[in-house]
Amino acid sequence: MAAQPLYKSLYLQVIVAIACGILLGYVAPEQGAAMQPLGDGFIKLVKMVIGPVVFVTVALGIAHTGAVRDVGRIGLRALVYFEGMSTLALVIGLVLVTTLEPGRHVGINLSALDTQSVSAYAEASKQLSVTEFILNIVPTTFVGAFTQGEITQVLLVSILVGLALLMLGERVRPLVHLLDQASAVCFAIVGLIMRLAPVGAFGAMAYTIGRYGIGTLLSLGELMADVYLACLFFVFVVLGLVTAAIGTNIWRVLVYIREEILIVLGTSSSESVLPRIMEKLERLGCDKSVVGLVVPTGYSFNLDGTSIYMSMAAMFVAQASGVHLSLGAEFSLMAILLLTSKGAAAVTGGGFIVLAATLAAFPSIPMTGLALLLGVDRFMSEARAITNLIGNTVATLVVARWEGTLDMTRVRRVLAGGRIDDDAVRPPLFVSPTYKESDKP
Repeated sequence: MAAQPLYKSLYLQVIVAIACGILLGYVAPEQGAAMQPLGDGFIKLVKMVIGPVVFVTVALGIAHTGAVRDVGRIGLRALVYFEGMSTLALVIGLVLVTTLEPGRHVGINLSALDTQSVSAYAEASKQLSVTEFILNIVPTTFVGAFTQGEITQVLLVSILVGLALLMLGERVRPLVHLLDQASAVCFAIVGLIMRLAPVGAFGAMAYTIGRYGIGTLLSLGELMADVYLACLFFVFVVLGLVTAAIGTNIWRVLVYIREEILIVLGTSSSESVLPRIMEKLERLGCDKSVVGLVVPTGYSFNLDGTSIYMSMAAMFVAQASGVHLSLGAEFSLMAILLLTSKGAAAVTGGGFIVLAATLAAFPSIPMTGLALLLGVDRFMSEARAITNLIGNTVATLVVARWEGTLDMTRVRRVLAGGRIDDDAVRPPLFVSPTYKESDKP
């Protein structure tokens, strides 16, 4: 069969949409800012299906593992890897921002800052505690886990249902088959929603440029450049070494998930591709149970890009405020971030709330300095969201290889662009909105 026309490629469609969004936001800022509903609408559509996708994938993944101890082992290995990578990401951000000192060249007039914009985050940070975080994981009702849109709550319910299905075995086999069919429906819906990805990317990018303007980029350009540099270093050096250690190549992994990276770039949200990345990892050769446990958990606990950003942002505020932190204070800052960052995924506006909670532990650093970051935070969110996505992709490959369930022959063939003779993972419809038989790797 002939290859599909280039204009039908989701990859190209998203690139063109992002470029058009940037152009509109720059040429006509008001019209660009008015495109916000397009981006927000697409994100809401994706979030609508995230709960059901995570539920059926995690529950089925556990139900198919074969033993409860296997679930515990996969979860423990995933958490060990997450903690190691998160710590390393914090260290990289801290070292880079301390070395380059982007905040020293800014200088701020605290009285001139919009402190009201920060007050809400400062107030919310007072409630960010270990107890609140743990309680927030537990939903008020079974259905509430899905209606509140909290991944951690859906994950808890999914694990409990999966364990129940695993323990009941053959008695609930019809229910497992029903969940399999529900999973197919969920991913069919995802395929339909992804047809709107270019529209969402266009709207989100046009709004960002129109609302904040190119000039905002220039005022704090050094901090932004340093954040992007740290993320690039983490992806190509740290994750590059990790992928090499398990027998694959980071560049080929990035090429394989290029559509998802572009969607995240346009929408500034890694959640916008959560269902797609789970499907792609299964297709790549990762065991279903590993994907079902690692990816949703990683979206809550393996936020490498967010860790890099938070350590750099906290130090940037200190530098811009003229506050010098000793080496011991910097280590204390990193230790606090290791704890507070785990609550970021469970709290609305988590990034800024975590920063506010961290700075509250250092009275010498004025929390009002966070107002400096409000204008450019949106421009840096793409870097951390993409890094989070790539980090969780690699984490799934690592845990699957650690478990001995990663089909390396299939991985190498898919990443090399070779053909796959079976569609055992999912029907072709769920691979891409524009998928055709000729698109098989």
